[in-house]
Amino acid sequence: MRTEEAADSPSFKKVPVWDTQTARVLSTIIIFIAVAAFCYGAWKVLVAFLFAIFLAYLLAPLVSFVERNSRLSAGSRSRAIAQVYVGLGIILTILILVAGPKLETEGRRLISAIPGWLGQLSSGKIISRIGIVRGWSDATEEHLQHWIAEHQNEILQWAERLGNYAAQLVVNSVWLIIVPILAFFFLRDGGSFAASLIEVLDRRRQRLFLSALLDDLDTMLARYIRAQLILAALTMVAFTLGLTLLRLPYSIALGVAGGVLEFIPMVGPLAGATVILAVAFFTDSHFFAAAVFLAVWRIIQDYVASPRLMGKSVELHPLAALFAILAGAEVAGVIGVYLSIPIAATLRIFWRRWRSYSAVAATSVNLDAPARRRMG
Repeated sequence: MRTEEAADSPSFKKVPVWDTQTARVLSTIIIFIAVAAFCYGAWKVLVAFLFAIFLAYLLAPLVSFVERNSRLSAGSRSRAIAQVYVGLGIILTILILVAGPKLETEGRRLISAIPGWLGQLSSGKIISRIGIVRGWSDATEEHLQHWIAEHQNEILQWAERLGNYAAQLVVNSVWLIIVPILAFFFLRDGGSFAASLIEVLDRRRQRLFLSALLDDLDTMLARYIRAQLILAALTMVAFTLGLTLLRLPYSIALGVAGGVLEFIPMVGPLAGATVILAVAFFTDSHFFAAAVFLAVWRIIQDYVASPRLMGKSVELHPLAALFAILAGAEVAGVIGVYLSIPIAATLRIFWRRWRSYSAVAATSVNLDAPARRRMG
C-alpha cells in the first residue's frame, strides 16, 4: 500500500529512459563524430579549400578596387578577378626572372654544404676550427666536443626530421595548384554563398546568430591573413638586408626562407632563427651579432608590428595557441601547424557567439513562460 501511495504521490515521478533532450544530445554526438571522421579522411581537400579561402581574403580588397576603378572590368567581378590574376602573374614572373637565379644558386650551395657541416660536427673538427678563430682554450674546446658527442644522435635526428618536414611540404604542395582556381569562385560568389547559408535557417534568431558569427569570422580571417602576409614580407626584407650587412653567406636564401617560415605560427620563426644561427655558427660569420639581430627583430614583430596589424581579432591564450599548434602538427604536419591558429580562433569565436545565443534564448523562454501560464 505504501509503495502504491508513494508511486501515486506528486513527489514521485518516473524519469523516461528516452526523451527529446536525450535524442538531441545523441544526435549531436553522432553528427560530431561523422564530421570529425569526414575531416580526417578528406583533410587534404579541406586544406586546399582553406588555403583558397585564405587567398580569397588576401585578394578581396584588390579585386574590389579593380572592379570599381578599372575600365576593363566594367563592373564585372569575374573580369576584375582575371585582371588581378594576370597582374600578379606578371609581377611574379618578373621577380622570378630577376631574383630567381641568385636565389637558386644560393639555395643549391646551402643545401650542398649541409652534409659537410654535419660531418664536421660529428667528428668535432668544426669545434677545433672555430676555437682557433675565436681563441678558445683547450678546456672550452674539449667541453664543447664532449657535449656534441653526447647529443650527436639528437642533432642528427633533428636534421633528419627537418628534412622530412620539407619533403612532406613539397609533396603536399601539389594540392596547392588548385588553390587559385578555388579562390576564383570564393572571390566571385563568396557573398552569395554566405547569404544562401543564412537563408537556409528558419528562425530569425538563428539567422541573426549565423550572420553575426560569419561577420566575426570574416573580420578575424581578413585581419589574420593580411597581417601574416605583411609580417612575412617585413621579415623577408629585414632578414635579407640585415644578414647582408652582417656579411652572412647565403643571405638572400636565408632571408626568403625566413619570410616563408614566418607564415607558420611560433614554430616557423623558431625554425628560421635556428637555421640562420646554424649557418652563422658553421661559417664563422658573426654568430653573436646575428643572435642579437634576430632577438631584436622578434621583439619588434611580436610586441609592435603583430599587435598593431592583427588587433584583437585573434585573442588566444599562449597555452591554447601552443596546444593548437601541437595538435595541428600531429594531425597534418606543417600544414596543420599553419592552420592551427585560425582554426582555434574560429572555435573560440563560435563558442563565444553560441554562449551569447544560448543566454538570449534562455532569457526569452523565461520571459515567455509567465505569459503562457496566464493564457492557460
